[in-house]
Amino acid sequence: MISTLIERLIFASRPMNTQDWLVVGVTLLLYGAIALPLGFNSRFLRVSRGFRNLKELFQGLLAIFFMPSLIEELIFRVLLLPHPTEKISIIVSCFWAALSLFLFIIYHPINALTFHPQGNPTFMTPIFLTLAGILGLGCTVAYKITGCLWVPVIIHWAVVMIWQYWLGGKEKLYGSN
Repeated sequence: MISTLIERLIFASRPMNTQDWLVVGVTLLLYGAIALPLGFNSRFLRVSRGFRNLKELFQGLLAIFFMPSLIEELIFRVLLLPHPTEKISIIVSCFWAALSLFLFIIYHPINALTFHPQGNPTFMTPIFLTLAGILGLGCTVAYKITGCLWVPVIIHWAVVMIWQYWLGGKEKLYGSN
Protein backbone atom coordinates (compact mmCIF):
# COMPACT_ATOMS: atom_id res chain seq x y z
CA MET A 1 0.00 0.00 0.00
CA ILE A 2 2.81 2.44 0.85
CA SER A 3 4.48 1.67 -2.47
CA THR A 4 1.21 2.44 -4.30
CA LEU A 5 0.94 5.81 -2.57
CA ILE A 6 4.57 6.64 -3.38
CA GLU A 7 4.00 5.67 -7.03
CA ARG A 8 0.90 7.88 -7.14
CA LEU A 9 2.91 10.81 -5.79
CA ILE A 10 5.70 10.25 -8.31
CA PHE A 11 3.37 9.88 -11.31
CA ALA A 12 1.22 12.85 -10.28
CA SER A 13 4.17 15.19 -9.69
CA ARG A 14 5.11 15.47 -13.35
CA PRO A 15 5.34 18.93 -14.96
CA MET A 16 2.23 20.30 -16.64
CA ASN A 17 1.82 20.25 -20.40
CA THR A 18 -0.42 22.20 -22.79
CA GLN A 19 -3.35 19.79 -22.39
CA ASP A 20 -3.15 20.16 -18.61
CA TRP A 21 -3.42 23.95 -18.91
CA LEU A 22 -6.41 23.51 -21.21
CA VAL A 23 -8.11 21.28 -18.61
CA VAL A 24 -7.41 23.95 -15.95
CA GLY A 25 -8.98 26.65 -18.10
CA VAL A 26 -12.05 24.65 -19.10
CA THR A 27 -12.62 23.46 -15.54
CA LEU A 28 -12.39 27.00 -14.16
CA LEU A 29 -14.80 28.28 -16.82
CA LEU A 30 -17.31 25.51 -16.08
CA TYR A 31 -16.96 25.98 -12.33
CA GLY A 32 -17.47 29.73 -12.69
CA ALA A 33 -20.52 29.23 -14.91
CA ILE A 34 -22.12 27.11 -12.18
CA ALA A 35 -20.75 28.61 -8.98
CA LEU A 36 -21.12 32.32 -9.71
CA PRO A 37 -24.89 32.26 -10.34
CA LEU A 38 -25.43 29.95 -7.35
CA GLY A 39 -23.24 32.09 -5.11
CA PHE A 40 -24.69 35.44 -6.12
CA ASN A 41 -28.31 34.23 -6.12
CA SER A 42 -27.89 32.86 -2.59
CA ARG A 43 -26.05 36.05 -1.53
CA PHE A 44 -23.11 33.94 -0.41
CA LEU A 45 -20.88 35.74 -2.90
CA ARG A 46 -20.53 39.49 -3.26
CA VAL A 47 -17.97 41.59 -5.05
CA SER A 48 -15.43 42.98 -2.61
CA ARG A 49 -11.76 43.65 -2.14
CA GLY A 50 -10.34 41.46 0.60
CA PHE A 51 -6.84 42.91 0.90
CA ARG A 52 -5.35 46.19 2.06
CA ASN A 53 -2.17 46.19 -0.03
CA LEU A 54 -0.27 44.11 -2.56
CA LYS A 55 2.08 42.64 0.05
CA GLU A 56 -0.89 41.24 2.00
CA LEU A 57 -2.39 39.90 -1.23
CA PHE A 58 0.86 38.22 -2.29
CA GLN A 59 1.35 36.62 1.15
CA GLY A 60 -2.23 35.37 1.12
CA LEU A 61 -1.96 33.94 -2.37
CA LEU A 62 1.21 32.09 -1.41
CA ALA A 63 -0.38 30.73 1.77
CA ILE A 64 -3.52 29.59 -0.11
CA PHE A 65 -1.32 27.72 -2.59
CA PHE A 66 -0.02 25.46 0.17
CA MET A 67 -3.11 25.25 2.36
CA PRO A 68 -5.77 24.48 1.31
CA SER A 69 -4.79 23.89 -2.32
CA LEU A 70 -1.67 21.69 -2.31
CA ILE A 71 -2.34 19.82 0.95
CA GLU A 72 -6.01 19.07 0.22
CA GLU A 73 -5.35 18.02 -3.37
CA LEU A 74 -2.54 15.71 -2.28
CA ILE A 75 -4.88 14.03 0.20
CA PHE A 76 -8.25 14.03 -1.57
CA ARG A 77 -7.07 13.49 -5.14
CA VAL A 78 -3.56 12.04 -5.40
CA LEU A 79 -3.49 9.74 -2.38
CA LEU A 80 -7.15 8.67 -2.39
CA LEU A 81 -7.78 8.32 -6.11
CA PRO A 82 -6.19 5.66 -8.27
CA HIS A 83 -3.84 7.31 -10.75
CA PRO A 84 -5.07 7.10 -14.35
CA THR A 85 -2.16 4.76 -15.14
CA GLU A 86 -3.44 2.19 -12.61
CA LYS A 87 -5.40 -0.65 -14.19
CA ILE A 88 -8.72 -0.61 -12.33
CA SER A 89 -12.35 -1.00 -13.35
CA ILE A 90 -14.64 1.97 -13.91
CA ILE A 91 -16.75 0.82 -10.94
CA VAL A 92 -13.76 0.85 -8.60
CA SER A 93 -12.66 4.20 -9.99
CA CYS A 94 -16.14 5.68 -9.44
CA PHE A 95 -16.25 4.27 -5.90
CA TRP A 96 -12.96 5.97 -5.00
CA ALA A 97 -14.04 9.21 -6.68
CA ALA A 98 -17.33 9.24 -4.74
CA LEU A 99 -15.58 8.44 -1.45
CA SER A 100 -12.95 11.11 -2.06
CA LEU A 101 -15.62 13.69 -2.88
CA PHE A 102 -17.67 12.77 0.19
CA LEU A 103 -14.61 13.05 2.44
CA PHE A 104 -13.62 16.36 0.82
CA ILE A 105 -17.06 17.83 1.54
CA ILE A 106 -17.34 16.64 5.16
CA TYR A 107 -13.74 17.62 5.84
CA HIS A 108 -14.71 21.29 5.70
CA PRO A 109 -17.19 21.33 8.62
CA ILE A 110 -14.87 19.06 10.61
CA ASN A 111 -12.00 21.45 9.88
CA ALA A 112 -14.13 24.40 11.07
CA LEU A 113 -14.86 22.58 14.32
CA THR A 114 -11.23 21.64 14.96
CA PHE A 115 -8.25 23.28 13.27
CA HIS A 116 -9.76 26.29 11.47
CA PRO A 117 -12.40 27.87 13.75
CA GLN A 118 -12.58 30.92 11.46
CA GLY A 119 -14.42 28.61 9.07
CA ASN A 120 -17.30 28.26 11.51
CA PRO A 121 -20.13 28.93 10.57
CA THR A 122 -19.21 29.55 6.90
CA PHE A 123 -17.98 25.97 6.32
CA MET A 124 -21.26 24.63 7.73
CA THR A 125 -23.61 26.42 5.34
CA PRO A 126 -25.34 24.44 2.58
CA ILE A 127 -24.25 26.88 -0.14
CA PHE A 128 -20.58 26.68 0.89
CA LEU A 129 -20.75 22.87 0.99
CA THR A 130 -22.47 22.83 -2.40
CA LEU A 131 -19.79 25.06 -3.93
CA ALA A 132 -17.06 22.98 -2.26
CA GLY A 133 -18.66 19.83 -3.64
CA ILE A 134 -18.74 21.26 -7.15
CA LEU A 135 -15.10 22.32 -6.77
CA GLY A 136 -14.19 18.85 -5.51
CA LEU A 137 -15.98 17.24 -8.44
CA GLY A 138 -14.20 19.52 -10.90
CA CYS A 139 -10.82 18.79 -9.33
CA THR A 140 -11.54 15.05 -9.34
CA VAL A 141 -12.50 15.01 -13.02
CA ALA A 142 -9.52 17.20 -13.94
CA TYR A 143 -7.17 14.89 -12.04
CA LYS A 144 -8.68 11.77 -13.63
CA ILE A 145 -8.23 13.32 -17.09
CA THR A 146 -4.65 14.50 -16.59
CA GLY A 147 -3.15 12.45 -13.76
CA CYS A 148 -1.21 15.57 -12.80
CA LEU A 149 -1.27 16.91 -9.22
CA TRP A 150 -0.72 20.50 -10.35
CA VAL A 151 -3.97 20.65 -12.33
CA PRO A 152 -6.36 20.35 -9.36
CA VAL A 153 -3.96 22.38 -7.19
CA ILE A 154 -4.14 25.34 -9.59
CA ILE A 155 -7.92 25.00 -9.96
CA HIS A 156 -8.39 24.85 -6.17
CA TRP A 157 -5.97 27.74 -5.63
CA ALA A 158 -7.66 29.96 -8.22
CA VAL A 159 -11.15 29.35 -6.81
CA VAL A 160 -10.15 29.98 -3.18
CA MET A 161 -8.08 33.01 -4.16
CA ILE A 162 -10.92 34.60 -6.12
CA TRP A 163 -13.45 33.81 -3.38
CA GLN A 164 -11.31 35.16 -0.56
CA TYR A 165 -9.92 38.28 -2.24
CA TRP A 166 -12.65 39.38 -4.67
CA LEU A 167 -15.94 37.66 -3.73
CA GLY A 168 -16.30 38.26 0.00
CA GLY A 169 -14.58 35.17 1.40
CA LYS A 170 -12.18 37.03 3.69
CA GLU A 171 -15.10 38.93 5.24
CA LYS A 172 -17.03 35.68 5.74
CA LEU A 173 -14.08 34.02 7.43
CA TYR A 174 -12.50 36.86 9.35
CA GLY A 175 -15.10 39.63 9.54
CA SER A 176 -14.96 43.02 7.87
CA ASN A 177 -11.82 44.24 9.69
